[in-house]
Amino acid sequence: MPSAIFVVRATVPDPAKRDEFDRWYRDVHLPDAIRSFGVAKAWRVWSLSDPAVHQAMYQFDDVAAMERAVSGAEMQRLIADFNRDWPDVTRTRESFVLAQTVPA
Repeated sequence: MPSAIFVVRATVPDPAKRDEFDRWYRDVHLPDAIRSFGVAKAWRVWSLSDPAVHQAMYQFDDVAAMERAVSGAEMQRLIADFNRDWPDVTRTRESFVLAQTVPA
């Protein structure tokens, strides 16, 4: 089965809070999400075209594993923690299935 990737796109509206958000995501939220989801891999990026946009991506072994993780109680806890710590940061979530990889 192909890998599945769960993407969370966050918009940090206050440029003065970007560094604080970055530290929190790096040191608190990402490690917690990795443990909670049991993912194979996770990474995150900041947009170069819009400095307010941050995306985190979580790679699962397959779609079933991703669906279990994002529909479970741990996901609800992660959302609640995020809302508590960053109430002004809006998010969207999308799920993808890997279609192709090509070695360089």
